[in-house]
Amino acid sequence: MRELNIYRPIKAELIKVIDESPLIKTFVLVPEQEISFKTGQFIEVTVENVGEAPFTPSSSPLETKQLEVTVMKAGYVTEEMHKMVPGQYMGIRGPYGRGYPLEEFYGKEVLILGGGCGFAPIRSLLYNLKAISDRLRKVTLCYGSKTPEDCIYKPYISELRATPKFEVLRSVDKADASWQEKVGVVTLLLDDVKVDVGNSVAVVCGPPIMMKYGTFKLLDMGYPEDKIYLSMEKNMSCGFGKCGHCAMGHYFVCKDGPVFSYNEVKNSPNIWM
Repeated sequence: MRELNIYRPIKAELIKVIDESPLIKTFVLVPEQEISFKTGQFIEVTVENVGEAPFTPSSSPLETKQLEVTVMKAGYVTEEMHKMVPGQYMGIRGPYGRGYPLEEFYGKEVLILGGGCGFAPIRSLLYNLKAISDRLRKVTLCYGSKTPEDCIYKPYISELRATPKFEVLRSVDKADASWQEKVGVVTLLLDDVKVDVGNSVAVVCGPPIMMKYGTFKLLDMGYPEDKIYLSMEKNMSCGFGKCGHCAMGHYFVCKDGPVFSYNEVKNSPNIWM
């Protein structure tokens, strides 16, 4: 296999589209050459004659022949992506950035707090954690969405709940008659978590307001600032720290992140915007 130029897109065939919710779809792509990434890193996806946008793969980093990106329809590029069907092609470049420091998770409990489409990079992390579960004590996922219809990866949730060492807690802002789990903001789930904070790390990924108050609650629970890992996927554009759109204090999110410990970024301006 020839060496991959991470600055030039390669063709990737769209082989499957999965409807996750009314606004979210997962795209299964087969690149013309294998791509490897570390969980938490991101790629740039190009739609010809439309533009490109950054996404963290939602598939396992252990799978190199195909990858998945889970996309919320929220702008011009994503709207065009949602119109695409199997047999069409996208461009992929990357991976870029810094992923999760999994070696820091060894021997510990892992508490994950996610919301909305923030479940996409979290699912990639969960695939990786399952593969190294013999090195972990326990993994607890707390996931929130607006309504039961907006909950994504429903089959995967069932699979995860049947996996030893893994626990899943979910909440919705607004329930229907079928919902049997928590109702309220996702941070309420942390009240139900049984975790050994002194031997644990936490991961937060989701909308900025959720990340803000989720982080503050984790701090109140006793988590040290350097044991809370944030996926700060904000305003990324070029992917390698040249355009400056994702500048956050002295960091570039695309190059120095997107995964940071809270201790690293707590004094940076506007980290929750």
